[in-house]
Amino acid sequence: MAQEFLVFLKEQYFIPIYFVTWVISVLTYKKYFDTILKYFPVFIAYTFFTEILGYFIKFHEGFQFFSDERYSWDNVIIYNVYSVVSFLFFYYIYWTILKTEKYKKWVKIGAIVGATGYIISMFFQDPFHINLYYADLVASLILLFAIALYFKEKKEETYPYPMTHNLLFWISLGLVIFHIFFPFIFLMLYEALDFYYKYHLHKLLIILIVVMYCLFSIGFLISKRKALR
Repeated sequence: MAQEFLVFLKEQYFIPIYFVTWVISVLTYKKYFDTILKYFPVFIAYTFFTEILGYFIKFHEGFQFFSDERYSWDNVIIYNVYSVVSFLFFYYIYWTILKTEKYKKWVKIGAIVGATGYIISMFFQDPFHINLYYADLVASLILLFAIALYFKEKKEETYPYPMTHNLLFWISLGLVIFHIFFPFIFLMLYEALDFYYKYHLHKLLIILIVVMYCLFSIGFLISKRKALR
């Protein structure tokens, strides 16, 4: 059992990052418990357990969804569900935090477009056995657009606190760094597999995850309660 756990940590070294970030988010919860980010620890926990479930589905027969041996290791469906939930979660955050009605309307339209993209993708890609990477690409671009609107609005307003004290700044920064690359990495995985393996894009994806969650953790630790906007 101990040996298996050590192997798990060695091969899935990024998963404990989720747990550490969740612990930090709980310990600093008083900074944002009554803000739009109050459910963020729940989201991090959901991410952590999704990765744990994905690991067990892939490597342990008792957790596998499909009896067909060709797909017995396939855990893609839980990540497709996770993508939809996570994008809608962040769309809601930026739609809520934005003050400019025009920007809020654009984010709302973007959320509808993103959700529609996943629905359309299911007619052309099997969500049980393949990542809906075209929908992920559209959803990521919409999220980046929403974050750009947030940064633009912040730049134009008079604000008494440094941006580095704003928790949402660190979350936004982490999301931007990750989502600039994430959808294209998945695109390469399915459309240019040789390129994906030649340039070790899976390792890049893991590095991006670690960087994103480290930025989240920094935000939890150094942010100030009154600076969140």
